[in-house]
Amino acid sequence: MEEVKRLDAELVRRLREFIGVTNGNLDTCNMATLSFLYIYLSLFGSSELPSLTVSVWSELPTAAGLGSSAAYSVCLAAALLCASGAIPAPLKEGDHTARWCQQDLERINSWAFQGEMIIHGNPSGVDNAVGTWGGMLRFLAGKIIPLSRVPLLRILLTNTKVPRSTKVLVARVKDKINKFPTVMTPVLDSVDALSCTCEKVLSEMTCEPITGEHYNILEELIDINQHHLNVMGVGHPSLDTLCRVTLAKGLHSKLTGAGGGGCGITLLRPETDSSVVQTTVQDLKDCGFDCWETSIGGLGVQQHSPLSVKEEVLDILNSY
Repeated sequence: MEEVKRLDAELVRRLREFIGVTNGNLDTCNMATLSFLYIYLSLFGSSELPSLTVSVWSELPTAAGLGSSAAYSVCLAAALLCASGAIPAPLKEGDHTARWCQQDLERINSWAFQGEMIIHGNPSGVDNAVGTWGGMLRFLAGKIIPLSRVPLLRILLTNTKVPRSTKVLVARVKDKINKFPTVMTPVLDSVDALSCTCEKVLSEMTCEPITGEHYNILEELIDINQHHLNVMGVGHPSLDTLCRVTLAKGLHSKLTGAGGGGCGITLLRPETDSSVVQTTVQDLKDCGFDCWETSIGGLGVQQHSPLSVKEEVLDILNSY
């Protein structure tokens, strides 16, 4: 079956009419519903439509720059592709979790991108690719390449709870580039150089002993990148607060996602004392933010057996 690369505009229009929303401003629930219906009808539309129960539960806050829509689209695509028989279910008897083969992951990613286009309009494809393959990816000239080896990095993840729209922020950056091309083009070139330098450092950290100098460079790159993002117009006072509070503890932070609020990340060195982490988390909570310690570079989409799912999550899913 050949994967569709462009949205069926007529189907999208008819589905908008069906759910009673014909203007361009859809809330989160309506966008999720529209994305589900589009993928469902695209996969099952040529035959009798099956009756399905789809339960969705997530710990990710929406509109916070954490790729929650991509996580939803990837899981939705994987589930509906399996239900339609387009790809096999990888989970074998006795397994707790299982991953699909490369070819099936590419199909999942392709359909997840369809969902992302419905939700965001003109997404890069990075978020759904990360959700599909996990780890870290290089995005260059429209091509997405998974990095083969990456170090495990400890971070603080902070949600400023300031809602924002990726679509609006992307449009804002595009307008600024069009208005000041000679000013903004060097900024974008510098961001590209930052990314290449960061990738080089991360690669070095996987093939030689990790030193304090590696972290020194990463911290400098984080600071420079955050200044660039402010220049591009995607900063926010809440993110400035995050950077200020963490820097007071000797830690370095930047926004993640589209910016304009949402979330930020703070790099933690291996030797960062737990008391420093705890007081930093408390300081950020005192600002009204949510904050968690986690790490970068998890696995992508998987099929889980009930045995691998936390009991409280199963209770929630079974309540639908």
